[in-house]
Amino acid sequence: MFDFLSLNVNELTQYLFDANKRIYFVYLASALLLAIPVYRQKNTQYTLSGLLKFALPKEIYTHKSACHDYALLVINKLIKSALFPAVVITMAPIAIAVSSGLEWVFGYIEPIVLSSITIVTIFTVFLFVADDFTRFYLHYLLHKIPFLWEFHKVHHSALVLTPFTIYRSHPVESLIYAFRMAITQGFVVGVCYYFLGPTLKMYDILGANAFVFLFNFFGSNLRHSHIWLSWGDKIESWLISPAQHQIHHSDNPEHYDANFGAALALWDRLYSCHIKASQVKNISFGISGEHQGHHSLRQIYLEPFKKAGQRLFTGRFIYWK
Repeated sequence: MFDFLSLNVNELTQYLFDANKRIYFVYLASALLLAIPVYRQKNTQYTLSGLLKFALPKEIYTHKSACHDYALLVINKLIKSALFPAVVITMAPIAIAVSSGLEWVFGYIEPIVLSSITIVTIFTVFLFVADDFTRFYLHYLLHKIPFLWEFHKVHHSALVLTPFTIYRSHPVESLIYAFRMAITQGFVVGVCYYFLGPTLKMYDILGANAFVFLFNFFGSNLRHSHIWLSWGDKIESWLISPAQHQIHHSDNPEHYDANFGAALALWDRLYSCHIKASQVKNISFGISGEHQGHHSLRQIYLEPFKKAGQRLFTGRFIYWK
């Protein structure tokens, strides 16, 4: 037991040094830099201590809701390490199945002859776009299907937002997202393997997909924060800004089903659920009266099972909200 806890605690500390994790220290530092223009708009005098108080207010980072986020990060890591290995979630079998399926339907083909740079570019872009769309669509379903919403509601029950709110999720939702990632990556690898051959590489920065690195570097941690950073109407038509994601966390029912996208705003526009920061003035976070039942860690973990079970029992689990 001690070895298990020690290993997982050590892995958690490595999140700060892993470019594939949202709280990688480079992403946190870039978020602080991006907060400076917002701070200067609100203050006539600029000091480092003033900036730090603005970016890291004690009342937010010591809020009970934020403390739940910190605890969920640790507890969910332990749950994942203890239970998820029993569920094999890998993209390799899916990639093989997709490639074999294409060969069965269309027959064997020689890989398309392209330069290595072109292959890397196609693979990197395809992987990023496919991942971004499936992330959007699963998020959309988590809101629209009541049974799934009971689990996703945990994330929206946050009354304050910090970069650690990204880890505020129910284990059931985390498992669903893990399946999504495996299926998406397996599909992309399988298709690219069939058409482009076995030599598949992506552009990466410090081990992370280049597009993912840039997304995280340019303010992903401000998405879950009190710092209102908008990209402006033109850019927000194509890319989701931190402010737009904060709108998604608004406790105003008019904002519940808007701005589901991770990086690209295209999907929200196609599904008519896109709101620009300029269209919204004042917001507060949470899920209005629905956040009852998420006041403690016990409720956060157990209440979704209770509510989802009630929906199954009454037959109200697959209709669209």
